[in-house]
Amino acid sequence: MSIETNQQYIRLLESFNDAWNRHDIDALMNCMADECVFHGVAGPDELGRTFKGRDEVRKGFTLAWETFPDASWNDGEHFVSGERGVSESTFRGTKADGSRIEARMVDVFTFRDGKIAVKNAYRKDRPAL
Repeated sequence: MSIETNQQYIRLLESFNDAWNRHDIDALMNCMADECVFHGVAGPDELGRTFKGRDEVRKGFTLAWETFPDASWNDGEHFVSGERGVSESTFRGTKADGSRIEARMVDVFTFRDGKIAVKNAYRKDRPAL
């Protein structure tokens, strides 16, 4: 993998992060491969809740904004090595009941053909503020 390719993937992750903060589902999905997977931060399985395929991933992504209408991902830092990447950011969001979360988080990515094939999200388990 070349330095140029790594830089292209870093730009992809920056665009992806920006799309999350704009709550722009179409821009998010434009960053995703046709065969994509999203492992959410919470859920019943070892990897949280898994969404497979474009339709399911789209639903999984929109759940974040439904749960936290003011959700934001701030102070993003992105690292890429070959076909893998990491984004670290601070997640902030308020639920409908008024409870607020602010916690550092990491997304681990697998890339395929210039797109994100897998997004695996992890967030610190911090009490509501």
